[in-house]
Amino acid sequence: MTTEEAASLVNVGARKAARRRKAVPYLLLLPGGLWLAIFYIAPMIQLVGISLQEGTYQTGYTQTFRWENYADAFALAGSHFLRSFLYAGAATALALVIAYPLAYGIAFRGGKYKNLLLVLVLMPFLTPFLLRTLAWKVILADSGFVVETLKTLHIISPTGRILATGSAVIAGITYNFLAFMTLPIYVSLEKIHPSLIEAAHDLYAKPITAFRKVTLPLSLPGIVAGTLLTLIPAAGDFVNASLLGNPQRLMVGNIIDNRFLRIVDYPTAAALSFSLMLVILAIIIPYVRASGTEDLVA
Repeated sequence: MTTEEAASLVNVGARKAARRRKAVPYLLLLPGGLWLAIFYIAPMIQLVGISLQEGTYQTGYTQTFRWENYADAFALAGSHFLRSFLYAGAATALALVIAYPLAYGIAFRGGKYKNLLLVLVLMPFLTPFLLRTLAWKVILADSGFVVETLKTLHIISPTGRILATGSAVIAGITYNFLAFMTLPIYVSLEKIHPSLIEAAHDLYAKPITAFRKVTLPLSLPGIVAGTLLTLIPAAGDFVNASLLGNPQRLMVGNIIDNRFLRIVDYPTAAALSFSLMLVILAIIIPYVRASGTEDLVA
């Protein structure tokens, strides 16, 4: 074999090895891609198709590409859309106010008890979602300790109540999704090296300045992730509104549930579901871009 033939064989082998290396990431993505295609993309396409159908459950549905279903859906549940995002936004803000100090305390002051404190944060998730919400129904009952205490402190009137109000729904959503806010923030805070904060103090920064200039910006990815993990499921929640609210304060999830399972109006329910997803995307994409953490939705 000549030197040129040997060099040619080496080049061919190198090219094949390079192609194999390039193929490895795609092969690793293949299982997840198939999972998303089968259990997300295909059902989503089917959902869009259902949302454009016309007919009734008794007579059957036909594909007529009736785009008016979306207009009918918004006319039916426009106020419920607004209420859903109002409740979800309020619960997300409240969860952030509670979760950030909690995560900060665990990350920087937890010491050898960090793991125990994290377990306590996750402990409620050992109880089913429905039971946790029913527990809040008992806690906020008119004759319960919370309401009686607030009446004694004259925070609410003697005939006032919390249950079956928007405040009860927001409280339930906040409690049920608090861990989704706490854990991402904790992870971001845990990654901050103490020397960075010490350097800020060495440069004569006050504690509040060090927090504002160092800790808060470095924990921003956790805040963004936590708000998304809270806002997205909270906007589609219907259990808290059903158990802790009243028929006049239902969320869009309640209307979707009612249309799918009780009225059996599949096109309208599908149009509401897809519209909810689009509205959530329209909110979170500008939010992530404005926060400078585009990699979270990349």
